[in-house]
Amino acid sequence: MQFEIKALREGNSVVQLTLDATDEREALQQVMTQGYTVLAIKSWKNLAGLLGKRHTHFPLVLFSQELLALLDAGLNLVEAVETLAEKEQRPETRKVLDRLIASLYEGQTFSAALLRFPEAFPALYVSTVKASEKTGGLSEAITRYVAYQAQLDVVRKKLVSASIYPVVLIVVGGLVTLFLMVYVVPKFSHIYEDMGGDLPFMSRMLIEWGKLLEAHGGAMLLGVVGLLAIIVFVLTRIETKRWIGEKLWLVPVIGEHMKIYQLARFYRTVGMLLRGGIPVVTALDMVSGLLATALRNSLDGAIQGVSEGRPLSAAMEEYALTTPVSSRMLRVGERTGNMGDMLERIAAFYDEEMARWVDWFTKLFEPLLMAVIGLIIGLIVVLMYMPIFELAGSIQ
Repeated sequence: MQFEIKALREGNSVVQLTLDATDEREALQQVMTQGYTVLAIKSWKNLAGLLGKRHTHFPLVLFSQELLALLDAGLNLVEAVETLAEKEQRPETRKVLDRLIASLYEGQTFSAALLRFPEAFPALYVSTVKASEKTGGLSEAITRYVAYQAQLDVVRKKLVSASIYPVVLIVVGGLVTLFLMVYVVPKFSHIYEDMGGDLPFMSRMLIEWGKLLEAHGGAMLLGVVGLLAIIVFVLTRIETKRWIGEKLWLVPVIGEHMKIYQLARFYRTVGMLLRGGIPVVTALDMVSGLLATALRNSLDGAIQGVSEGRPLSAAMEEYALTTPVSSRMLRVGERTGNMGDMLERIAAFYDEEMARWVDWFTKLFEPLLMAVIGLIIGLIVVLMYMPIFELAGSIQ
């Protein structure tokens, strides 16, 4: 990203500077090291940004796995990060690692250094590292985070793989329908043009559509493209996604399983933080952003209850953040004093339940979808050939 900076240099003269930097902090640091006093800063994308080049995300899981391997091999933290920076080929990732090394040489703790790069290291990762600094178990903390992220990826991949086949069916069915309506139907309209009122009503409507498409195809294409652009724009808005999510929560079966999915991710994250030594109230506060709006207010009430000294199981149950199974398992975790492991077991139980439901739903939905697509295509074909059938019957 490029930055345009208005700065004051020695002699009280104002200059305009343009430079490349990863973010605003780095741009300010570059200018200040040259002896300038910054008056104003303004960012704007360069040509690559205007052409749609996306920012490369920091490979956090890969970084954690490699860092863990180097720490287990006997390197200290600074040596391990320096080794990763030396072998890194991507310039964006290399910049983050170089700045991380500089922060460590300044005497900052690892968690404090990570905190300076929120775009690369999420708050959960920083908090896990910070908790480990009190016990000296950095390797164990990183191992827990890698395992946590791997479990989340498994659930996400299951949901994505279950949706691939229905999406392919919809796309193929839509393309076949579009081909029939845009190419085949106009051809048949010429064949039946002289038959006029002898055509069945639905066939006449279909043929009229073909004529209309042939006469105003360009304008209709522009209209469809414009409509699709508007739909895509609306669906990508945060407000639209929130509204759709709120409506889905109201659907009995779907809303129930959306809640289970949210609770599984919530329990797994809280369990990881508790195992890392973070207090329960702090852990609950940190993960509130993972929950949907429908559950976030309930979590606030549960946090208030735990702060007042109530057991976690009672507070969660009062605000409908449990199921009968998880409520009983939470009480067992409180009795044994092993709440972190118990929360992760609850998350695993929820994951298995979600996997079974997704498998059942896809087995039911895919045949229904195929039947609907086949019905639509078959109806179009029958309406096109119906006059031929009637003509053959009259000849007989």
